[in-house]
Amino acid sequence: MTYNMVVGNEDGIRIDRYLSEHYPDLSRSYLQKLLKNGDVLVDGKVIKNNYKVSEGETIFLDIPDATEPEILPENMKLDILYEDKDLIMVNKPKGMVVHPAAGHISGTLVNGLMAHCEDLSGINGILRPGIVHRIDMDTTGVLVACKNDFAHKDIADQLKVHSITRVYYAIIHGIIREDGIIDAPIGRHPTDRKKMSINEKNGKSAVTHYHLLKYSDSFSYIECRLETGRTHQIRVHMASLGHPLLGDSVYGPAKCPVPGLQGQTLHAGILGIRHPRTGEYLEVRAPLPEYFEELLDKLSLK
Repeated sequence: MTYNMVVGNEDGIRIDRYLSEHYPDLSRSYLQKLLKNGDVLVDGKVIKNNYKVSEGETIFLDIPDATEPEILPENMKLDILYEDKDLIMVNKPKGMVVHPAAGHISGTLVNGLMAHCEDLSGINGILRPGIVHRIDMDTTGVLVACKNDFAHKDIADQLKVHSITRVYYAIIHGIIREDGIIDAPIGRHPTDRKKMSINEKNGKSAVTHYHLLKYSDSFSYIECRLETGRTHQIRVHMASLGHPLLGDSVYGPAKCPVPGLQGQTLHAGILGIRHPRTGEYLEVRAPLPEYFEELLDKLSLK
């Protein structure tokens, strides 16, 4: 895929920064790689990363066609909470990526599902067979995958109208003494594309209901019910209140007060759907992982 553009009134900006502002879907590191490989020309000449653009120059950008890696089935022990001919609901462990992506081609939940299931829905392509929603790598808990397109379309419709029951459990920094609702739109962070943020201008509606379960001297244990399911919703919303999730180095303190903790303490404990085939309500619960239970004891939150 190729692009041509003429530089406007933006003299003196580094070429990598200029391109990242005009192509926000491409990471700055990827753009720097294109520059290094000679895939970016200015007025027909190869330039370096530190080149500064001038008004009127023509930039030619050549983005190589993406190649999709072959995704292979992998036998792994899945914690299956429910399964029938249409659906499979699993308890995802901490540290497992849901579907293959850059840097995670094997060891994902999709690799395990491909080995376990004869068929998976194909709506989301070869990299995400069966996957209709996802949870973060370090978030644990229940997730549903679809074995056919009929089920996938139905569950996707339920997600779209926010009719699915989703209850999470989290440990947060600080003390919250009462329940509350956070109604704040979430969108891509304006300067850090790896993060999400409260974005009144370009964000999508996001609503989180939180309920205090217990608090101690420095932390609170809460239950969160989602009306919407935006990327990093609970993590962003709680951080916006000044109560980031324990272990979340992206939206909270860089140094975790609990040594050895990997990622945010967030668990998808309950998932309730209308079964696509029968129309009956189906609710599945995933028990708290062992590390989470131990933290509750250690932090006096039980």
